[in-house]
Order: sequence, then C-alpha cells, then structure tokens
Amino acid sequence: MEFLNLPERTKGIRTNGITSVADFGTPMGELDHILADYGHIIDIAKMGIGSAYVTPKIKDKVKLYKEYNIRPYCGGTLFEKCFYQNKIAEYQSYLYKLGIEWVEISNGTLDIPIEERLNMIALFREDFHVIAEVGSKDANKEMSESKWKEEMKLLFDAGCEYVITEGRDSGTAGIYEKSGEIKSNLIHELIKDFDCNKIIFEAPTAKHQMYFIKEIGPNVNLGNVKLNDVLVLEAQRCGLRSETFFLEESECKLLL
Repeated sequence: MEFLNLPERTKGIRTNGITSVADFGTPMGELDHILADYGHIIDIAKMGIGSAYVTPKIKDKVKLYKEYNIRPYCGGTLFEKCFYQNKIAEYQSYLYKLGIEWVEISNGTLDIPIEERLNMIALFREDFHVIAEVGSKDANKEMSESKWKEEMKLLFDAGCEYVITEGRDSGTAGIYEKSGEIKSNLIHELIKDFDCNKIIFEAPTAKHQMYFIKEIGPNVNLGNVKLNDVLVLEAQRCGLRSETFFLEESECKLLL
C-alpha cells in the first residue's frame, strides 16, 4: 500500500534514472537471489574490469541479467586489452556468442587517442549499442574542464548512447579527487553543457550518490553501484534517507 508523496521515478525499461551496477564476480546463486528481489531497480550491469573473460558460466550470467531486462556489458578494461593485443574482431565475435548487445569504449588504462576511440565507436555501432567513457583511472592524470567537454561532445556526436564519467570503483579518480571529494566545478560545467539523461556518473559510494541526487535529481544516471547497495540507493532516490529527506516532489521531476 502506497501512501507517501515521494519523488516520481522513471519505470520500466529506463532510458534515464538508470542504476548501473558493477559486478566483480558475484556468484550465480547469489546473483539469482539478488535479482529476484531487486532486478526491477537495476537497469545496466557492468561485469567489471576484464572479469567477464574469466567468469565461469558467463553465458548463463548474461542470460540471467537479460531475463530481468537488465542490459549486461563487459567492463572497458576488457575492450582495452583487446585493443592493445589487436583482437577487436575476436572481441566482437565473443560478444556475439554471449548475446551481449552493449559495448564500452574506454581509455581508462591505455592512453587511446580520441581519434582511435571514434574509429572504434564507428566500427561497433554497426552491431552494438555503444557506451563511451571519459577520464582516466590514474588519479595523477588531470584533464582540464575544456578537455572533458571536448571529448564528451565528440563521443556524443559519434553516436554514443551514453557517456560515462570515470570515477573508478573507489571514487578516487576521474570526476573525484584522490581524497574522494567530488570535483563539483567540473560536474557543474558538464551538466550545463550536456543532456544529463545521457551521462552516467560513476558514483560507487552513498556519499557520491547523494551528491548527484541532490544536485541533479532522483532520476540521475548512476554507475559503478555495488549490487548490495541498490535498495539503499533507491531509497535515497525516493527521499527516504536523511540526506535526501527534503527532496521536493516538484523538483524531482527534473529528469523525467
């Protein structure tokens, strides 16, 4: 029975208000139980780093995610490994066989020039939905705000359906300082110039998630969410945690 006035959330197969989880090797039995309860509030599942390549029963895992209308894909590190070893054709074949329809083009580990990434996007777009990532996993590598915006524009113009802002699973690189503090000036610049519905902000901790919910709204796209945190995140989105308690119903329709 629903009786509270809560922020309005997107439903069904979402295109925004997305929760993208990071699966770093969740066993099949455990995953089955998690999805039975929380599958309806998970939209995308990244099989983190290059873990998909060594995951037992990976085809069964992909199938399980898809049974709950969750879009699975392999972490960008696997793409980068294949790029480094000139195995892109083999990677495409691997994704076909697994039934994976989404691919991430990233440069979190390798310094792949933007021109090369754009070529990869054009190649994969023929048969896959493409997500690209901006930012480095190396906390010592700094990108100017103008560089962030330049790359994001090029990636969107190339046809990426979403662009991820790098944050790592630790929240200490990319859009975050080494200390874990959010680069708020950068975020303000990005949301001023781009459609928030097309950006997935990596936000691995409750602190990071609440920042974006309060800054953008409950239907902000959030990534690198831990599987065991999805219910708490949904409660945060709905104003059911102290830090998001006073979200107004009107302002929460910002991204609908």
